[in-house]
Amino acid sequence: MDLYEYQAKDLFAQHGVPTQSGEVVHTPQHAKEAAERIGGLVVVKAQVKVGGRGKAGGVKLAKTPQEAYDVAHDILGLDIKGHIVHQVLVNPAADIAEEYYVSYLLDRANRTFLAMASKEGGMEIEQLAVERPEALAKVAVDAVVGVDRAKAEEICDAAGFDDSVREQIILVLEKLWDVFVKSDATLVEVNPLVKTLTGEVVALDGKVSLDENADFRHPEYEALADFTETDPLELKAKEKNLNYVKLSGSVGIIGNGAGLVMSTLDVVAYAGEEFGGQKPANFLDIGGGASAQVMADGLEIILGDSEVKSVLVNVFGGITACDAVANGIVQALQMLADKGEPVTKPLVVRLDGNNADLGRQILHDAGNPLVELVDTMDGAARRVAELAAQGA
Repeated sequence: MDLYEYQAKDLFAQHGVPTQSGEVVHTPQHAKEAAERIGGLVVVKAQVKVGGRGKAGGVKLAKTPQEAYDVAHDILGLDIKGHIVHQVLVNPAADIAEEYYVSYLLDRANRTFLAMASKEGGMEIEQLAVERPEALAKVAVDAVVGVDRAKAEEICDAAGFDDSVREQIILVLEKLWDVFVKSDATLVEVNPLVKTLTGEVVALDGKVSLDENADFRHPEYEALADFTETDPLELKAKEKNLNYVKLSGSVGIIGNGAGLVMSTLDVVAYAGEEFGGQKPANFLDIGGGASAQVMADGLEIILGDSEVKSVLVNVFGGITACDAVANGIVQALQMLADKGEPVTKPLVVRLDGNNADLGRQILHDAGNPLVELVDTMDGAARRVAELAAQGA
């Protein structure tokens, strides 16, 4: 889960990272009132979970409360890389002498953690990494040892920070590591980390990505979730504990196992080129438990998407045998009909693996005219794409 800037900075403050306090508001009038309370020059910052806010006009200075009203009016509702701004952060403006960059992240390629730091922070850090990679220090961090003072000194010196800020940078690096580890984060980034005209080092911005696999250790993180930009079908699927991701196609996909589902998406997209460019409408992994209720929940979610014209159920029987899956499909269709939500779109089913023949026989005997059995994955993908094109 990615945090908004204000949430990241709240987390920084909890762990002793020097940062700013501000007010999050949702209307221009509240931005004006926040500016009045803060006093002096303020900065109004769009709160979206994407970079490039400054270039997109999502970060603006305001000299007066009325200016804060005006710039908040301009920023709220702004589309920044597909993210609509629903809230802004009003912060006191800082007198910046220098801008730096520091971060910790999970280095998956090398199976370790990585610290990155540069004396040249700001909006162009990505460009810096490409054009002058030597200006961005990269230091591996042993997960067992972590970042103690010695490692913080190594990172600081690798980036070439001046003696005037060295001690403060070292302290920030130690505190940020505390944030990274105790928050179960996969990314903690400060850009910019600044030196003010008075010589203080302050985190003016923050980006934090939390590992959702560690949610069980952090029940307090539930309050940080924001579903304003989440697709309603994804929210409904989450409530039913389904691994569902909405896509933009016309073919609903149900499979068991993430690898199989991903392969199914590719095969359907390829087959769909023959039929006017039909594409997968979703990713849905029902895992190993293809019970009637799980299958009904999956079908209900997928068929709730008005763009879906046909559905492919692609299952490889393993621990859960294909006859259990077939019974689940039959019962799911009946359950939906009993709820007054009968399935009206064609289902192509491909079963393989444990008890596949028995599973196919169960579906054949059920005689549902909307269910069509296809033996191969390629054949099933082609047929479901054809049906989607017919229903378009």
